[in-house]
Amino acid sequence: MKMKVGAYQFAVTGDIERNLKSMERGILCAVRAGVRLLAFPECALTGYPPRDLACAADADLEQAKAACARLQELAETYEMHILAGSITEQSGCRYNSVLLFSGERAGSDSGALYHKRALWGWDRDNFAPGAESGILEIEGWRLGVRICFEVRFPEFFRELYRAQTDLNLLLFYDVCDQENEDRYEMIRSHIRTRAVENVTHTLSVNTISPYQTAPTGLYDRSGRCLTELTRGEEGLLVYELEKRPLDFGEQGRKEISDQLC
Repeated sequence: MKMKVGAYQFAVTGDIERNLKSMERGILCAVRAGVRLLAFPECALTGYPPRDLACAADADLEQAKAACARLQELAETYEMHILAGSITEQSGCRYNSVLLFSGERAGSDSGALYHKRALWGWDRDNFAPGAESGILEIEGWRLGVRICFEVRFPEFFRELYRAQTDLNLLLFYDVCDQENEDRYEMIRSHIRTRAVENVTHTLSVNTISPYQTAPTGLYDRSGRCLTELTRGEEGLLVYELEKRPLDFGEQGRKEISDQLC
């Protein structure tokens, strides 16, 4: 079973209209490439506080709602699945969320599939913690979703392992005000380790400005890089994933992990 997956990195801003135009550009590129599942970064639609807006309360959620309607329209038009980060609100609380737009399955009333749970610093100042599993089924593939800082905690990914996900997706907004290659390589190592530990393909996507400190890339069940985008350059990652039997090392890690779980 195969599925062509994609991730689009761009310079996320606090301007919803500008972000939407970048996302539309990414969607059209993905359509031309035959992508079925496309991921955008954390807070891609609204921007991330306090970098792009002073606080989460400043996000124009009415404008975001209209932009979400446009993304759902595009998902239906091109019969594809789109994951994107945004600020959302439920019962008076604002969340750092991943939204699902699908030509085959509409989201909930808020469009939220997952709310970030590992909140610290700016996140804790701006958001309430979520409680969703972040697991969905698309075209016979079981997917798990996590957000940025959660990559530091194996426990969040062990949940996905126990749910037997085929592909895990990580949406990042991780940048610095100056070049920081050490941070980039550290986070890249975290992503690869999560892939190895859980014997699961892992796709990451990040914003690019001012200095990108987490990769947009796809890593296999043994943590090997299948493809990565160039840091700091807007663009589309594309890869056709195929479900294959586990190799010797992967089978060993899975059997031991099953014993430990």
